[in-house]
Amino acid sequence: MPEQDEKELKLEEAFEKLEEAVTALEKEDISLEESFQIYKGGMELLKKCNQAIDQVEKKVLVLNEDGETYEF
Repeated sequence: MPEQDEKELKLEEAFEKLEEAVTALEKEDISLEESFQIYKGGMELLKKCNQAIDQVEKKVLVLNEDGETYEF
């Protein structure tokens, strides 16, 4: 799978990558170092997901107040 910059990931793709990380962490034969790297990457993805969700939430709030959106 080619590496993709997390900034370019769509939210749905980020959630898929998080699910893959959880599946990998559930394997019995994973090393401690591998699990730490997967966990670290997953936490970074989760942070980006939260930021993206916050941005959408702000746009929805603005849409509700003014009937239009604008970039923050």
